[in-house]
Amino acid sequence: MGISKSKYTLYRQCEKALWLRQYHSELAVIDPTMQARFIAGNQVGDLATGLFGDYIDVSTYKSDGKLDLSAMIAKTQNCLEKNVNVICEASFSYDENYCAVDILKKEKAGYAIYEVKSSTDADKEVYAQDVAYQKWLLTKCGVNIIGTYLVCINSDYVLGDSFNLQEFFLIEDISGNVEKEIVRVENDVKSINQLLKEESEPVKALNVCCHKPYDCAYWKYCSKSLPIPSVFDLYRMNFSKKIKLYSEGQTAFEAINTSKLTDKQQMQVACTLNSEAYINRNGIRQFLATLSYPLYFLDFETEQPVIPKYKGTHPYQQIPFQYSLHIKESKRAPLQHKEFLGDSINDPRRALAEQLCRDIPMDVCVLAYNKVFECTRLREMAEAFPDLSVHLLNIRDNIKDLLDPFQHGDYYLPSMGGSFSIKVVLPALFPDEPELDYHNLDGDVHNGTQAMNIYPEIASMSTDDQMRARRSLLEYCKLDTLAMVKLWEKLIKESTKIN
Repeated sequence: MGISKSKYTLYRQCEKALWLRQYHSELAVIDPTMQARFIAGNQVGDLATGLFGDYIDVSTYKSDGKLDLSAMIAKTQNCLEKNVNVICEASFSYDENYCAVDILKKEKAGYAIYEVKSSTDADKEVYAQDVAYQKWLLTKCGVNIIGTYLVCINSDYVLGDSFNLQEFFLIEDISGNVEKEIVRVENDVKSINQLLKEESEPVKALNVCCHKPYDCAYWKYCSKSLPIPSVFDLYRMNFSKKIKLYSEGQTAFEAINTSKLTDKQQMQVACTLNSEAYINRNGIRQFLATLSYPLYFLDFETEQPVIPKYKGTHPYQQIPFQYSLHIKESKRAPLQHKEFLGDSINDPRRALAEQLCRDIPMDVCVLAYNKVFECTRLREMAEAFPDLSVHLLNIRDNIKDLLDPFQHGDYYLPSMGGSFSIKVVLPALFPDEPELDYHNLDGDVHNGTQAMNIYPEIASMSTDDQMRARRSLLEYCKLDTLAMVKLWEKLIKESTKIN
């Protein structure tokens, strides 16, 4: 087959990305966030098949696990001849171009295309590109398309005693957007077919399309010639502005006109060019003065089920399933550690909240890194469990943010590269301590997205794999709070030095 709808939409974002996918797919970097999006898309797509009652899914696989497109096209034709009302993955080919329609629904005067997305935000202009290609191809195949619709997730849906499929989805008519797009499809198809015949890689400079509408899997490859650091490493600058500076030749830090940068960006550039740290010890002392023993270092891990699993929750709600807690009762007291990890079957929130209230007394100083995350989860649990709300909200109200001295610019090293993520700050401050390196953790969990992805899978694993996965999750989350302890100790050490 020549073009598919995924190839068409990738072309609309970036023709070079499509060429790379065709000839050098091994260069793609699929990070855990992208993988999570693919998983969510498959889950939602499977769920939507029942939206209009009985249906026939023509999906067919070869012995190697790949889709059997020829068989799917034949099955679709058979369904059309039998006047099947709803066909899922309805497959068509025209002039070696192919598409599979998520849901093709028979109407009185023709057929309607329903494109299913796992998003709660109906970006009609972007999604219309995909649907316009489908309508164009089906029309070429002699199918009368009288309506085009977008099926997305209702962000206001809350799971009750049972799941309501009709309330979970929202259906929006995007026919107007599709008609605006369809006029260019035929020329695009010709251009794509010509592009894919080219043996030479297209020349294209970095552009806003590298991250819009989706992050490109070939960013690492296309940006490999950038100096390190570059304008793309600047702290808190939107990508389109970085692209503008890049297009003006302000790529290396030496070439950037710093007069138009923020104070923190200027500090970042200056520290890098001078190979020196910036440490504001008075600022660090002021932060440390807000803390008091006993200290509780807290970190949550969460899952975000696209399809709500627990009563009272909504799509993509952050569900805390794990926490790690390091405790320092006094200056000379030994470091203690407590933890919680759900079973991946039952709603973990109640058990987690109860144990957290036992582990953290009221009116004590709690530290988190980027506290807005932990504070929001505590508020949500307080709303879900009113009998625990006083204690949970007390914990929330006593949280201090260990991110502050770094984000406020009181402690900056060039090796932080403009990022204040704990995954970056920790190795910058402790470059020679491998036990603090997340990459050195045993198992498959080295970041929060991996933790989020693996937790729901535990229940379906073998006993040995369950034990391995749980051990990986516990060690990962434990390192998060140990990292906070180490950063706090580093701040104390710096604060004792004379300016």
